[in-house]
Amino acid sequence: MTQTTEEFADRLFRSALGTAELLSVYLGDRLGWYRALADGGPADAAALVERAGGIQRYAREWLEQQASVGILTTTGDGRFALPPGAAEVLTDTRSLNYLAPLARTFAAAAIQLPALVGAYRDGGGVGWATYGTEMREAQADANRPWFEHALPAALAGVPELDDVLRRPGARIADIGCGGGWSSIALARAYPQARVDGFDVDQPSVALATANAREVKLRDRVTFHHVDASGLPGSGDYDAAFAFECMHDLPRPVEVLTAIRGAVRPGAPVVVMDEAVGETFHAPGDDVERLMYGFSTLVCLPDSLTDPESVGTGTVMRPETLRGYAQAAGFSDVDVLPISDFGFFRFYSLRH
Repeated sequence: MTQTTEEFADRLFRSALGTAELLSVYLGDRLGWYRALADGGPADAAALVERAGGIQRYAREWLEQQASVGILTTTGDGRFALPPGAAEVLTDTRSLNYLAPLARTFAAAAIQLPALVGAYRDGGGVGWATYGTEMREAQADANRPWFEHALPAALAGVPELDDVLRRPGARIADIGCGGGWSSIALARAYPQARVDGFDVDQPSVALATANAREVKLRDRVTFHHVDASGLPGSGDYDAAFAFECMHDLPRPVEVLTAIRGAVRPGAPVVVMDEAVGETFHAPGDDVERLMYGFSTLVCLPDSLTDPESVGTGTVMRPETLRGYAQAAGFSDVDVLPISDFGFFRFYSLRH
């Protein structure tokens, strides 16, 4: 339905309110102020900076702003409190409702707006490395709870896949492993398996290696800095996964071809990617809106740094993946019976 001038002006105004709120969440997250309130209880500006550092005048302004937008509550004695629901979303890194990394993601993207304007105007892209540590760590932190707490049960619910992964000595390839939490989750869920994680981003490989060392899984999880199109075609892997990376790949057919050569004949190949609609509809639902946001600001510009990129973008629809898979030699793509897994859908690629 067409909006009137007044309705659209109101919409844009409310978008500005949301943007300001999201960026203020970034400040509270990065300064550790939410954590200080969650752990230490209500505080005024002086108590907050005593706990977590910072400048008292800025802390007072931020506390008042956070209460003004309804994130914090006031106690009546000049102190501010973080309610339990907000505390879980903003500070509980184990919760499936942990969304603080969203603020970091969009803040990191906003820094690159001048470069994005140049890419949109003149061509080329803005590479993943350009977005920096904040973006890299935000993505890893956002997906970590889902990998750690939801992935084992999700895979166990697909018996034919679970049986393969439980084989003694099973070898699993994790393509586009990022910060490594998917590889770590696979190794934890299947203690007799060995997992190799592959990523083209060297700092991500270093982060993943550090994470595996911290949780004492370096004996069964190894990370490799490699373009996935150059995977060894030895056919040694019993299963391969590509978690939320296929839409980012400049040349997905080459990567899928390499994956097909890296696994044993008929071995499971699973792609987890965004659960967008099967076709384009406007206006889109909330998932589509969010994914187009990621695509326009991050994923498509990253992909288009490669002059030969197919330019998939975050909104990779099932038929697009099916086309890539068939071009790589797979016969078809099935959707696995895994639901309620964040913003994601699981695909099984048939040999």
